[in-house]
Amino acid sequence: MKKLHPASVAVRSLSRSLNTGFVFFVVGVIVSPGGNGMNLLSVFGLVLFGVVTGIVYEFAYYQRFRYELTADTFDVTSGVISRRDRELPLGRVQNVDIRQNVIERLLGIAAVHIETAGGGETEVSLQYVDESEARHLRRQLRGGASPERTEGDDDEALEDEVDAADSAVEPSADEEILFEIEPRELAILSVFTIDPGASVLGGIALSFASGFDPETLLPTDRIAGLPGPATGIFLLAWGLLLFVLAAWIVSAILTFTRYYGFRLTRVDDELYYERGLLQRYSGTIPLDKVQTLTISESIPFRWFGYAALGVETAGYAPGQSGSRGTESAIPLADADRVVALARAIEPFGPVDLESPPRRARERYAVRYLLVVAAIVGSAYAVARYTAVVRQWYVLAVLAVLAPFAAHLKWSNRGYCVGDRYFLTRAGFWRRTTKIVPYYRVQAVLHEATIFQRRRRLASVTADTASSASFFGRAATAHDVDTDRGLELQAIIEERLQDRLRARQRQRTVGRWFREASDDESADEDASVDRDDER
Repeated sequence: MKKLHPASVAVRSLSRSLNTGFVFFVVGVIVSPGGNGMNLLSVFGLVLFGVVTGIVYEFAYYQRFRYELTADTFDVTSGVISRRDRELPLGRVQNVDIRQNVIERLLGIAAVHIETAGGGETEVSLQYVDESEARHLRRQLRGGASPERTEGDDDEALEDEVDAADSAVEPSADEEILFEIEPRELAILSVFTIDPGASVLGGIALSFASGFDPETLLPTDRIAGLPGPATGIFLLAWGLLLFVLAAWIVSAILTFTRYYGFRLTRVDDELYYERGLLQRYSGTIPLDKVQTLTISESIPFRWFGYAALGVETAGYAPGQSGSRGTESAIPLADADRVVALARAIEPFGPVDLESPPRRARERYAVRYLLVVAAIVGSAYAVARYTAVVRQWYVLAVLAVLAPFAAHLKWSNRGYCVGDRYFLTRAGFWRRTTKIVPYYRVQAVLHEATIFQRRRRLASVTADTASSASFFGRAATAHDVDTDRGLELQAIIEERLQDRLRARQRQRTVGRWFREASDDESADEDASVDRDDER
């Protein structure tokens, strides 16, 4: 069995020792009140003890971590206090991601994260192995053609194998470049993408920019002549503006570094992706395990004619992994290019969507009017008991927007029942079109809430093995007629069985051809042997 790279002790110890040192610092401050020298010395001793503990733990983790790639399984033994033995069947491996930050690239090591069909969380993480070993494992875990590597293998042979698989260099003869992000696309993606984590980082950046003194960022010359209440409102708006601006700048930087150099290639029946500036990600998307394709057209990208493509495999959905590796097969590109690539993965036909009945639009309008009524009622309550709001009834003008919002929601929903695929569309701000092959459907759900039943409406969902279904992101035809929904359910179930029978026939015929070919080869070998004997 193999061990991790020795440099993993230093890299992991850096993070572990900082965490444990901070914990013991907090403990030392709590148990050592006051500020005399003896107390400070005891706090420093606790911090040093925490740092040493983290280093010792990581060294023990390195000594006790073992992994082995066999013909059928990937075996991992780990644990410092309690031992854990895991055996992953190679047929259950869904995705193999490789991650490297700047320090790891300088040290020549990488982290390997293995996802299985059992769920969206990472099943096994190897932190860290040699770069060449990481690429070798990716090839072997995803069904590489080369034999299993042993400790005595020749290093030059391994380097040749890695060079053939490394998508960062010139593509090989059997590698097809499907997509490379252009500078203009990367700039638009960075400017208009809002990262949820950027708000915290933006606040931290704003604090550093002000030197932890908010008064340095205030326009004192502008607020000098304002009355008291106006000054408070102006300062609140000014602070909110600075916070949003800082969060936007940080979000743009994070998005730029995340998708810098994004590249998607195809080798045989797998997609290979790589991206990242400071932290480099690379991994695989197995085409034979694709469950659903999702074409996303968010505002404002849709105004410029851009879209994104997401790929969901069994037990793994976009945005679910910390690596964000398969969050997008294409993060942003011309809508026509996205549709063309989606058809290259799953050859679905023209998208001729059927819209929900018009009474669904009436339902949306009533819902939005109720929201407006709640807003106006809340404003009235605030005006009744405080002096913050005076003309609360002005908010009633929002009711004019309810019919337009209901129409936009209705017009952006639909479904299409094809011969081989079921397609659904939903969303205005982020319009998503989902393509589901019938043979990937696990269950067909026909659901109707109490409000839908009042208008004879229902929703039909084609559930797959992707864990996106657990978060309500499965392919769903919303608010169809009740009778039409039952008909859709029957059609999808019938075509599911038809596709399964067709695929079974293909596998059977393919097995017959392989057996016949093997028999012919055996006859030829026997004939050659008889000729040699003569």
